[in-house]
Amino acid sequence: MPYDKELDKEVFKDSKEFGNTKLVIGVYSYNNADPKLQVAREFKNTDNEWQYSKLGRLTKEEVESVLPMINKAIELM
Repeated sequence: MPYDKELDKEVFKDSKEFGNTKLVIGVYSYNNADPKLQVAREFKNTDNEWQYSKLGRLTKEEVESVLPMINKAIELM
């Protein structure tokens, strides 16, 4: 069964910018399944638009910034 965007419900979403990148924390439920946490990195491309990127490693500053968002997300799961 292919992915259907209509079945993907966003429960929570927050982000924090770090210069030309940002971390996005979200909780999503697909087809009424148990909600799941998603952590993503985005960067500004040459057109100054946000584009998804490999998450990779996090700096201490990034971890400290997203932990409160993750804790809030956990409450909604």
